[in-house]
Amino acid sequence: MSGGLLVAGTTSDAGKSVLTAGICRWLHRQGVKVAPFKAQNMSNNSAVVVGPDGRGGEIGRAQAMQAAACGLAPDLRFNPVLLKPGSDLASQVVLLGTAVDTITAGTFRQLRPRLAETAYAALAELRTAYDVVICEGAGSPAEINLRAGDYVNMGLARHANLPAIVVGDIDRGGVFASMFGTVALLDPADQALIAGFVINKFRGDLGLLQPGLDMLRHVTGRPTYGVLPWSLDLWLDAEDSLAYGRVLGRPAAPHGTDWLDVAVVRLPRISNATDVEALATEPGVRVRLTVEPAELAAADLIVLPGSKSTVADLTWLRETGLADAVTRHVAAGKPLLGLCGGFQMLGRAIHDPVESRQGSVPGLGLLPIEITFDPRKTVRQSVGTGPGDVAVRGYEIHHGYVSQTDPALTPLLTGADGSGEGAMLGAVHGTHWHGAFESDGFRRWFLTEAARLAGRSGFRVAATSFAAAREGSLDLLGDLVEEHLDTDALWRLIESGAPPGLPFIPPGAPPT
Repeated sequence: MSGGLLVAGTTSDAGKSVLTAGICRWLHRQGVKVAPFKAQNMSNNSAVVVGPDGRGGEIGRAQAMQAAACGLAPDLRFNPVLLKPGSDLASQVVLLGTAVDTITAGTFRQLRPRLAETAYAALAELRTAYDVVICEGAGSPAEINLRAGDYVNMGLARHANLPAIVVGDIDRGGVFASMFGTVALLDPADQALIAGFVINKFRGDLGLLQPGLDMLRHVTGRPTYGVLPWSLDLWLDAEDSLAYGRVLGRPAAPHGTDWLDVAVVRLPRISNATDVEALATEPGVRVRLTVEPAELAAADLIVLPGSKSTVADLTWLRETGLADAVTRHVAAGKPLLGLCGGFQMLGRAIHDPVESRQGSVPGLGLLPIEITFDPRKTVRQSVGTGPGDVAVRGYEIHHGYVSQTDPALTPLLTGADGSGEGAMLGAVHGTHWHGAFESDGFRRWFLTEAARLAGRSGFRVAATSFAAAREGSLDLLGDLVEEHLDTDALWRLIESGAPPGLPFIPPGAPPT
């Protein structure tokens, strides 16, 4: 068979990514050969995939997570178009894993036919290779100002004749109006593919919700396939840093007598914020995102995460007083961690004719290194060791590289070829490697060292397995789909498409 389904949403962060992953895990458990797909993703959270030519390429982090739900290694075709915003007006375009252009809203229109053609071809290939492809939409299909050139939501559904379900986040309020309005703003041909709804993040008595579900079916002629409950345990592999609350996950009680308080600076163009999720899986580690200098003063460990606009975010650090707070933290002998763009900010200078085109600007001066940006983007998976010879795996995505360094500076990591990566000097640590803290031994070493530097002598690491935590999260998603959705009805949709005769909901949009 060659079945498929589009998971659309009333808004961004409505639950499309997790529902797609949950359906993928449910099907995988049934022995179905299933793959995920998102035609176009806009996110600075990405993963590195080794392409057919052996070179590294990027896809959205959520699609790598969905691939794991399917029991698959990530594939560049799972997310053929990735847009990485560098400012409010411009984004880098990654096409089948490779950065090919930087666009604005105006130039995007010129490139869009090429992107759509690539996305459609990737989906066609996947549908010949897999029994089922579960497609995730982007934003909302009712963004009628973008419908004419859409190849991600109903444009994709129309092209591939995919049935669609619409998921809405009831925790935000207004979910029934959002679902009705999503359908009612679509043209007749689009509406004919919207088969029904799923409500996400419900807490409370389902009996109180039922009259609304009944009325929604009455006014739209479409069923709700199920109501997914709110779960505090679903926070790993966020599609975007905006999905995070102030505190990541549910911090478990410490194994020792001390907590370790970690403050992650929420940069305006934060990228790969998922790096700190591994720290948050450890008992006794409280990880919070903040933009407040006062909150940095109270932290044991400060993390400067990755950035898609290193120089601009460094300027913002200074303007907000956060840079001074970071400097005071280090002067007090407390630990600081810089990751990728955050690592680049720690040096004496950044020479950037590529990303910001601002030339040379001073860094924070906390490490004796200088960073130079190159038009060629480093995208690769990395393997090596950390202190104590612990094994480390990670990946790199960056234009900047260390162009000058003090020969006496100690690398934080050592690559498989023996080359040094990153740096540590006193309480300051930095690396270009993303995902390194998913390696359990390295994470435990680092947290133990951070606790020592912060004076938290009662902190103790646990025998946490990050891989097991991720698998547990995926299994939970599969459980929620099996227990709370009408899986028989979903299977009929996947196998046979949208049911005929679905009613048109006025006013509708002009036909596209």
